[in-house]
Amino acid sequence: MTMSENQRNLEAGLLLNKNRNDINECRITVAVLFSTFAAVCGSFCFGCALGYSSMAQTGIINDLGLSVAQYSMFGSIMTFGGMFGAIFSGKVADLIGRKGTMWFAQVFCIAGWLAIAFAQDTMWLDAGRFSTGFAVGLFSYVIPVYIAEITPKHVRGAFVFANQLMQSCGCSLYYVIGNFVHWRNLALIGLIPCILQVVTLFFIPESPRLLGKWGREKECRASLQLLRGDDADVSEEANTIKETMALFDQGPKSRIMDLFQRRYAPSLVIGVGLMLLQQLSGSSGIMFYVGSVFDKGGFPSSIGSMILAVIMIPKAILGLILVEKMGRRPLLLASTTGMCLFSLFLAFSFSFRSYGMLDELTPIFTCIGVVGFLSSFAIGMGGLPWIIMSEIFPMNVKVSAGTLVTLANWSFSWIVALAYNFMLEWNASGTFLIFSSICAAGISFIYAMVPETKGRTLEDIQASLTDFLQ
Repeated sequence: MTMSENQRNLEAGLLLNKNRNDINECRITVAVLFSTFAAVCGSFCFGCALGYSSMAQTGIINDLGLSVAQYSMFGSIMTFGGMFGAIFSGKVADLIGRKGTMWFAQVFCIAGWLAIAFAQDTMWLDAGRFSTGFAVGLFSYVIPVYIAEITPKHVRGAFVFANQLMQSCGCSLYYVIGNFVHWRNLALIGLIPCILQVVTLFFIPESPRLLGKWGREKECRASLQLLRGDDADVSEEANTIKETMALFDQGPKSRIMDLFQRRYAPSLVIGVGLMLLQQLSGSSGIMFYVGSVFDKGGFPSSIGSMILAVIMIPKAILGLILVEKMGRRPLLLASTTGMCLFSLFLAFSFSFRSYGMLDELTPIFTCIGVVGFLSSFAIGMGGLPWIIMSEIFPMNVKVSAGTLVTLANWSFSWIVALAYNFMLEWNASGTFLIFSSICAAGISFIYAMVPETKGRTLEDIQASLTDFLQ
């Protein structure tokens, strides 16, 4: 055999191996689908908790005699609990694993729903809401991180976006049934997805990247093999994980102060910036108290919540499809632009009403503005910050970075949720004008700072951002 023939055979073999690897990377196995489903059951719990405070408001206030201030505290204390969950989320997820953290969170979620369902005073209501918030604070970090670590790169965005889709499903479910179900029974219904996740977690693998970080190479390969299929060659992916872990083991360990090194500045600014934009846009306030917004605009809250329930899920599905078609950055820009315009629309609507103009049209304008805002939020800003957060931080600082970013999200969510009802009472038009201005600033931030991460491996994304300022 001649030298040229040997070279051609070698090239053909390399091409065949490359094609096999490409096929393995593009494969979506039953294990990946089921593992993602088990994880996003926690997202469904999150959505139920978001929708609960809006639909239970009238019933709880009437039955237990709460004031607006007391109910605002009840609604917002979930986000306060989320702050505490965020503080521990990264460390817990690294110490007991992604699966263990989801089990741990469900202890608090189940206890919280039971406390609310059987509450006789504000103390039990607030304790239950805080406990549920602590659980979803853990979920908000561990679910997108787990999904990002188990899925192939070409579908990672869509699978992580399923986190937002299931939140929308849970919220929509409560917007529908909350019109017909007593608030105590509504809390008990929240236990169903909790129990479903507790059971399904027994049948899914741990994150291979976390196992690689723990130095359990054999289990890492076994997890990858299960996720990619029995006949898949996982050696290249396993070796990449091993090499990346070895590289980061030589660097600084995961401490909060390590994040403020110059090399992590781009990742930190992007992660925290997106979380602040997500919350300061007013999304938490509208979702927690959407009934109050409808009532303020003169639109029947029961009809408005039903319209939202119908619209939110298709919009979230659209976002799931577009995240891999358009990419993260264009979808974020489109979503934030829509939120900006619909907030401005609401601001003008309430402004006209305050001057006695277009009174008969204000209810319709309110419905259009709220539905448009939440639809724009659902297709992008609701889920994409969590996707990007799960992609941009290296494993050696993912614990501290995830903790800080998630804490920033929940801290500002608590501030917005607590102040929202009071802001509406102060000046509804001014409230939405503030939110619109924040969204406008967010468009500039996304355009200038946020990179496109679609179709890139986690290791490639993290290396490029870490070396950005070097």
